[in-house]
Amino acid sequence: MSALPRHLHPGAWWAWSIGLGVAATSTTNPVLLGLVLGVAGYVVGARRSDAPWARAYVAFLELGVFVLAIRMVLQIVFGQPLPGRVLFRLPEVTPPDWLAGIRLGGPVTAEAVVGQLYDGLRLGTLLACVGAANALASPYRLLRSLPGALYEAGVVVTVALAFAPQALVSAAAVREARKLRGRPVRGPMSLRGVVVPVLEGALTRSVELAASMDARGYGRRAGTPTSRLALTGMFGGLLALCVGTYGLLDASTPDVLGFPAMAVGAALLGAALVSGSRRAGRTRYRPDVWRWPEWVVVAAGLVPPVALLFGDQGPLHPSTNPLVAPEVPLVAALALLAGIVPAFVAPRPPSALPRAALRTAAA
Repeated sequence: MSALPRHLHPGAWWAWSIGLGVAATSTTNPVLLGLVLGVAGYVVGARRSDAPWARAYVAFLELGVFVLAIRMVLQIVFGQPLPGRVLFRLPEVTPPDWLAGIRLGGPVTAEAVVGQLYDGLRLGTLLACVGAANALASPYRLLRSLPGALYEAGVVVTVALAFAPQALVSAAAVREARKLRGRPVRGPMSLRGVVVPVLEGALTRSVELAASMDARGYGRRAGTPTSRLALTGMFGGLLALCVGTYGLLDASTPDVLGFPAMAVGAALLGAALVSGSRRAGRTRYRPDVWRWPEWVVVAAGLVPPVALLFGDQGPLHPSTNPLVAPEVPLVAALALLAGIVPAFVAPRPPSALPRAALRTAAA
């Protein structure tokens, strides 16, 4: 572990969370998805700072639960019937002819509910991984670390990432104000009085951030347009990555459209970024360093997806028709547990330490 507290490079946190997200999308096994949630939550609890965006993980968890609940309700009310064990029956309504193909009510089977539960849990876990990256990585430090060729896109992403933390801060302030005035802060009746000021405040702060960054010429020099060669390389690289992804997902395509296409796309994209960054000169005040903890965090994020993508695929997708108890593949579980390494290796952020510990570390 690093002796002195410091902020880990935000690129390392995003690489780690993207690795966990790819692992989560590779399986519908609820046990493995629960491991991903546990690993992400433990690391966030151990290495998050006191910044406003550090509360984003809980918000993304709540969003995942909401998405899961919506999917379950839609499956129960409008889902197509699947053969199997009937749990209960809803009153069935026959839709008009112009809504042919839509089912409303009828029998609800355990196979359909469990299948939708697995898919919804996978989507909710992916949202939790995004929330972990938002809670651990400062969006402003991430913007400073982006290549110059991605400056405009980076500003847009930074403003978008700043929206969620600002919304959380505004929600806490609005609830506190309502509590002092004796108004309800929980329940459906309080939702209307909280949502509007929260959205207004978060949007206002995000627009102010974008305007202040643009007014100060934040890290950018005018008159340095990206060359046509760099733009062509970016477009070709992204196109090759899309073709490579399609080749990996469709087993009927030739092998050359899989990993080779992705390798060509990554090479083109990297060359275009390097070329474009040289034309867009930027200055950085105290740039974030990349040391061995960053490499370890990235490696801990790469182990789970590699183990799941190249391991035994059978236990990763437990059968829902017929229903069977999900197995726990040992290799995949151990690979997911490797994602917890950043909780012990990554340095603590300065704001997460008490003042006495900071004085001791500085001495």
